[in-house]
Amino acid sequence: MFPIRDHNPSGRTPFVVYALLIFNIGIFLSYQPIVGDDYRLALFFDQWALIPAAVTEGQRLHGLFSSMFLHGGWMHLLGNMLFLWIFGDNLEDEMGHVGFLVFYILSGLGAGFAQIAADPGSIIPMVGASGAIAGVMGGYLLLFPKARVDILLILIIIFRIFTIPAWIMLCFWFGLQLFNGVLSDPETGGVAHWAHAGGFVIGVVLAIPVWLRLGGTRYWQRTHGHPPHPETRYRLSQSSIPRVRRRR
Repeated sequence: MFPIRDHNPSGRTPFVVYALLIFNIGIFLSYQPIVGDDYRLALFFDQWALIPAAVTEGQRLHGLFSSMFLHGGWMHLLGNMLFLWIFGDNLEDEMGHVGFLVFYILSGLGAGFAQIAADPGSIIPMVGASGAIAGVMGGYLLLFPKARVDILLILIIIFRIFTIPAWIMLCFWFGLQLFNGVLSDPETGGVAHWAHAGGFVIGVVLAIPVWLRLGGTRYWQRTHGHPPHPETRYRLSQSSIPRVRRRR
């Protein structure tokens, strides 16, 4: 189950979201020539990824920033860029271009610190924009909790699109990160769940000033948690079980 789009159009061109998409994809393509060479790839990630043990010792602090633009594979990259595309434009619309860029970077840095706090002695390189994008999701939850999101549900051979309020999808995702973070073994797990959870919480906190500027609880009362403008309508999202007419 994962989101494929929301019904929340933006009022301005999301230049920062576009730039982040291009930047992440471009950097990923730049190191594809060494992907088949495990030794060179390990050296590359060792230099530019976030390694909690190194940061704890005051070394390779740049990894907190550079790791946000590295990805471990195509699915990792495409999944993150999809989430950024769906949820990022609306925050940029409310925060402005510079404000959203600062928000994104601070969310990513905070997510990195959350992972370090959870496992400070880890020598496993951490890469991905997931922490920063988790912050975007947290900010989206605060500002647009009832915006409609289309979810693609895959059950073996069954593919179905459902439309649900954003808060259900986002809270489920956050709860899943907490659940997996508690149960997973940090030495063998391949996902930085605490970075995701930490980035999400930091995103909510960083979005509070914007929420207050918009009116706080009065903003929720005015919009009822929905986007502050007409929602986008999709034909597929309005589809239902087809009617079967009786033959006379």
